[in-house]
Amino acid sequence: MTSLFARGARRVVLRQIRHLSPVRPARTTAVWHQMETEFGMAAPPVALHAAAPEVLDAVWLMLRETLLAGDPAGRSTKETVAAAVSLANTCPYCVEVHGATLTGTRPGADARHLAAGRVDEVRDPAVRALARWARDGASRVTPVPIPVPADQAAAVLGVAVTFHYLNRMVNVFLGESALEAMPVAARPLGRRVAARVFGRFARAVVPPGQAVTALPARPLPADLSWAASCAPIADALARAAAAIDEAGAAVLPVAVRELVLARLADPAEPGPGLSAEPWLAEAVAPLPPGERPAARLALLVAFASYRVSDGDIAAVRASGHGDDALVRLTAWAAMAAARNAGRLLSGDAGMRGCGDARAGGAAGIGYGDYPK
Repeated sequence: MTSLFARGARRVVLRQIRHLSPVRPARTTAVWHQMETEFGMAAPPVALHAAAPEVLDAVWLMLRETLLAGDPAGRSTKETVAAAVSLANTCPYCVEVHGATLTGTRPGADARHLAAGRVDEVRDPAVRALARWARDGASRVTPVPIPVPADQAAAVLGVAVTFHYLNRMVNVFLGESALEAMPVAARPLGRRVAARVFGRFARAVVPPGQAVTALPARPLPADLSWAASCAPIADALARAAAAIDEAGAAVLPVAVRELVLARLADPAEPGPGLSAEPWLAEAVAPLPPGERPAARLALLVAFASYRVSDGDIAAVRASGHGDDALVRLTAWAAMAAARNAGRLLSGDAGMRGCGDARAGGAAGIGYGDYPK
């Protein structure tokens, strides 16, 4: 049964979403209900996808099977990765939320350092190494070994890829703070309350492989082969990747998708740097004028989502895209970047199973005794 807290949070969730018209839960009943039951509330980073139901389904599937599912004893490790990846992508909303959840699951100075973005001040060497890998690994040409045992690597990478995706969508469609409705002076108290609430929800048991989904089973793409050792994560990523690929193909011309993928794959690509305009103008110049607004937005989402402006959204809308197309366009670009980050983070790491928190101690991910 949906909690009173979840029902009360619905109105707040819908008010936080920018650039899109709110979609009520009745339109997305099955996924919404499971999200409120297992996550504790309709998470705004997932709910913002509601205009494109297949993308909403895909994103909930990824988030559930990577971050939520498994033995709760491993949740603090996953929250460490979520917070550190969010730092890398300049996503203050996600840093705030997952820093608070980390504080609720792993109280102490190290959690506070991570929540404040002070990775190098973390005292526990294992936690510090994991946070540095998650924060910096996707920006390095030479992969850094994943600082967890091989049987935990697929779960850690799954969380990293999911948040490389979510950070980009959050930067476009949500504000800088989950507590934006509160006065700035009251937000420290709000974060302490959030840590207690989110920490309690994080201790709930979520069995892997039981996500509500209408998405068909799909083969695992080669670039996600690192997930193959953990069936629930591999299945979730395969279904989600296919759904988002198809969503992107429905709204983005082939030339735009090829441009974004080529730029992501180029190790010498400098990205937008301090001044995005010359870089964007050069990148989209070969395209027909009618395709340039969508290409510009897709490139910004992939490389610097925190720079997407109201003008970028308005230009895409002026070319005829409604809410559903806007979600599909940005989702495709965010997923392309996330999959590329997963490739860079995984390197040649060996994978083995889904992990077991009992064997991994404080750093364990933990699918416990659930079927793999």
